[in-house]
Amino acid sequence: MRYTTKQQQEFYETSKKYLDHPNADSLSPADLPVLENLARFHEYRYYVLDDPMLSDFEYDQLYKLLEALEKKYPDAASPNSPTQRVGGTLTEDFASVQHLIPMLSLDNSYNADDLYKFDTQVKKLTEREDILYTVEPKFDGGSIAIIYENNQLIRTATRGNGVEGEEITIQSRTIKSLPLEADFRSKGIYRAELRGEAVISKERFKAINAFRAEEGLTLLANSRNSATGGLRTKDPAETARRQLDAFIFQMGFAEDENGNDMLPSIRSHHAAIDFLGSIGFKVSQGEKKVCHGIDEVIEQCNHWATIRDDYPYEIDGMVIKVDEFDLQDMCGFTSHHPRWAIAYKFQAKQATTKLLDIEYQIGKIGSLTPVAKVAPVALAGVTISSISLHNEDFIKSKDLRIGDQVLIERAGDVIPYIVKAFPELRTGDEKEVEYPTHCPSCHTLLVREEDEAAWRCTNPECEAQILQRLIFHVSKDAMDIDGFGEKYILRFYDLGWIRTMADIYRLDYEKIAQLEGFGEKSAEKIKNAVEKAKKNPIARLLHSLSIHHLGQRASKLLAEKITHVLDLANWSVEDYTSIKDIGPVVAENTIRWFSNENNIEMLREMEAAGVNLTQTESDKPKELITDGVFSGKTILFTGTLTQMGRKEAQQKAEAAGAKNISAVSKNLDILVVGEKAGSKLEKAVKIGSIQIMTEAEFVDLIG
Repeated sequence: MRYTTKQQQEFYETSKKYLDHPNADSLSPADLPVLENLARFHEYRYYVLDDPMLSDFEYDQLYKLLEALEKKYPDAASPNSPTQRVGGTLTEDFASVQHLIPMLSLDNSYNADDLYKFDTQVKKLTEREDILYTVEPKFDGGSIAIIYENNQLIRTATRGNGVEGEEITIQSRTIKSLPLEADFRSKGIYRAELRGEAVISKERFKAINAFRAEEGLTLLANSRNSATGGLRTKDPAETARRQLDAFIFQMGFAEDENGNDMLPSIRSHHAAIDFLGSIGFKVSQGEKKVCHGIDEVIEQCNHWATIRDDYPYEIDGMVIKVDEFDLQDMCGFTSHHPRWAIAYKFQAKQATTKLLDIEYQIGKIGSLTPVAKVAPVALAGVTISSISLHNEDFIKSKDLRIGDQVLIERAGDVIPYIVKAFPELRTGDEKEVEYPTHCPSCHTLLVREEDEAAWRCTNPECEAQILQRLIFHVSKDAMDIDGFGEKYILRFYDLGWIRTMADIYRLDYEKIAQLEGFGEKSAEKIKNAVEKAKKNPIARLLHSLSIHHLGQRASKLLAEKITHVLDLANWSVEDYTSIKDIGPVVAENTIRWFSNENNIEMLREMEAAGVNLTQTESDKPKELITDGVFSGKTILFTGTLTQMGRKEAQQKAEAAGAKNISAVSKNLDILVVGEKAGSKLEKAVKIGSIQIMTEAEFVDLIG
């Protein structure tokens, strides 16, 4: 089966006409053969060529329209219609509070190969071949951490940055599926921190938007935003009106009145979830499955990918966790995610649209970013009209032209992305992309370094760069000036009140109060946020300066080594590169920044305005314990410990000066052996230089 370019264009245009008004009531029997041919064409593109011209959603709409019309006119339906194939159904300010243990992100996977790699790593870390995994839906809502103490709900917080979040206890108490009291005492638990997801059902979301439409209010974009917005509304009554549900997906922390870790007594993740369900929590009890091995995990993920649309809540994937807590401990964590869990993301949702134009934006370090302007299209709950094209190489690799029909998707149901263009649909009116040679803001000639993909404007006085640096400086990742976002920067810049970062800290709040849309209360709120930011650690300040390649990690490393920010004005390349993880590129960029007298003067002005430039306690490196019984030693625990949980043992070892490592090698000094110790003990004996001690001996040494 082959189609000419002209035929393909006709099929595409005809499909779009039907999709603009997918209503069977307005169609006649004469539309049936047309729809059947369209369905056959798109089946061919999808299943034979593996090169669809419509998104899955669009094809499904077309297919359902054909089904509806066949149902309406059964006598006119063809026995060879694609539908007849066997199996062919296609408050006030929220206070920041610290979590009892960090809420880490999950590593992501998108296919079976990723899951096999995850399984291999787990087997290597645990030295086990028979791994049990739990698989459960990944809800698309707002993550929350809930603390219960003596059976009572005492605090709820958003995920925040993973270490601390915003307290939303009052709002959470309106969620009827979240018990205000639960019988943790039946398991001997005095304090517990649970992790959950606040969500809105699909039906409830539709009802909310129907009401908002009747009231003339702006419609909510998607159920995820509706849930997170409901959690952070200042009026708890609004939270109640949204009728949120809270699914609990993890018991992150549990201890008795004496502070002993109670998770080992529960033994596994699925047992913890079953227990929580038994005491009144909404959990994925029927949806979760304990799988024997990764093949069964993959089968379960594939199953859910086919039924996700029928599930009453939005889910964007599945979460796979090593089931046994002991094995989770063996796997451990990276700084970003647990090694014992992974998220399997469903295939991104797609749509087709037209590339109308490309605009170019200059970033805070001068990088030029092309942004596609496309005909607005609804995709995964939001309307897409702008999409980042990253750089010139991306445009060339996709052979994009202005006027192209393009296929777009939202990676992880979040970030819009152009998958490809459809050259076969070109009419000859499309225009090739002419990439700029000069900065669109200051007209400086653009340059591209040999090892970089982006073209950059090298003029530090470029107005576009200055604005982007100011916007980044006040952002959450930098100085975190609450409520002081891009809108205020642009407005105050237009008024001439802000030209440098120092100006942010010497604003005239009386003038701000007189601006339209502000007032004394708004001005006071800005003032309080700015005054709070003045006390930030210097690691935040260094990162906020937008020095090329000086990220959060490098800023923290520098902050540990200096007593005052201006100390860096006298540093050499060797001073920087003597610090582990800081290379010559960061060194040279930072030296170049501090050699600019305008930058030095700006820092002095900031300090004069009250901004902290001196090392704080949080900037200082953690002191090494040199007088502990295990100082300078590496340690590893294996087997089942009976007197304490593995986490507690590791914490006690660290408090005594030891460094916990995850594998037996010549770098290991001490192996602490519990019951049923296996291959780690055998390997340690073979090496010979490793000190082997029992749990009782370890307890005696730490007192």
